[in-house]
Amino acid sequence: MTCFVDTSAFYAVLDRTDRHHAAARVEWERQLLDDAAFTTSGFVLVETLALVQHRLGVEAVRTFHDDIYPLLRVEWPGGADYEAGITGVLSANRKNLSLVDVVSFCLMRRLGIRRVFAFDSHFAQQGFECVPKIHA
Repeated sequence: MTCFVDTSAFYAVLDRTDRHHAAARVEWERQLLDDAAFTTSGFVLVETLALVQHRLGVEAVRTFHDDIYPLLRVEWPGGADYEAGITGVLSANRKNLSLVDVVSFCLMRRLGIRRVFAFDSHFAQQGFECVPKIHA
């Protein structure tokens, strides 16, 4: 089954001090055992790498690039995805709803992906199945 992966999950897997690290490691390993097809967006990839480099350093970027990136199918958002995303951000008028998240929702819907590995409640609020289970 295809599973979209959000920055919140990537970061939790990599950072041992993240409050979701233990759950993230268990879920990541479960998904690997289930032979999940991991998909993410180019926007999530850029956001993740910037966050990891800033907080954890270049060695953590190398770990991500060498160990995680090869397992991903990366969908690069196009102009229509950006337009739908920015329209969603502006119409929601919420400070904490990011363009990256809204573009992720758009891509997931367009690709028919219902499951997301994330620790961001916005995905549950949008009706996606979050793994591990989080509350909206």
